[in-house]
Amino acid sequence: MAAAISAGILGRGGRILLLRHARRTLASQTDGEARMIQVLKEKFPRASAIKVVDISGGCGAMYEIHIESEEFKEKRTVLQHQMVNQALSEEIKAMHGLRIFTSVPKH
Repeated sequence: MAAAISAGILGRGGRILLLRHARRTLASQTDGEARMIQVLKEKFPRASAIKVVDISGGCGAMYEIHIESEEFKEKRTVLQHQMVNQALSEEIKAMHGLRIFTSVPKH
């Protein structure tokens, strides 16, 4: 999914007077995304899927993380999220927000 930010001001008759777009393609990965993926791979070696997306438009203020790992098996969601927070404790210091989605692989 490509991230997009747009801003517009409507003039008389609903015409758009200003429109800006900033786009990032799937192929590009921010330094912050790459760094967090590396940390998560090290902390969760049994992870079968890790996805990190900068949802702040590329500035690194907010991320969304999806991680599927055997390490989460038989643990409550709160504990799973605490494990991710602990793994990213240094990176989190520079963030405004973090969305975490965890799951256990289905066999």
